[in-house]
Amino acid sequence: MNAPSPKEEIALTITRVFDAPANLVFKVWTTPEHLVRWWGPKDFTVPAITADFREGGAWRGCIRSPEGQDYWAHGIYREIVEPSRIILSFAWEEEGAIDTLITVTLEDVAGGTRLTFRQAPFTSAESRDSHAEGWGECMDRLVSYVSARKEEMQ
Repeated sequence: MNAPSPKEEIALTITRVFDAPANLVFKVWTTPEHLVRWWGPKDFTVPAITADFREGGAWRGCIRSPEGQDYWAHGIYREIVEPSRIILSFAWEEEGAIDTLITVTLEDVAGGTRLTFRQAPFTSAESRDSHAEGWGECMDRLVSYVSARKEEMQ
């Protein structure tokens, strides 16, 4: 009798290409003064974010909806390879929330940088899909932010 195959992990993957070098995109992902400008879905703000950006260091942040609802999350930086990879844990601060792992990879491509964002595991496809919308808007904000500030940050 064959053992049942392990359940396939439910993961979210988002890719964006930036007209900017990887070291610039990496910087914007790793410093609170930049994170507050793009973290969160469209029309959300970031009233608080802290980051001890080193392997084993903690981060914690709050995104605020247009209606004024605060959503807190936290995690630990697990791996940092400048300027190509960041791995961090991510958990919402709410009842029943699970720890997920986010991996951000940055690769040089013609004329810029390809960012691949991966988050897993999710408890259901529905949970993944609800995160896909928010993270997708967040990545769109990041692309706009980097594009608008590319010259001043180089």
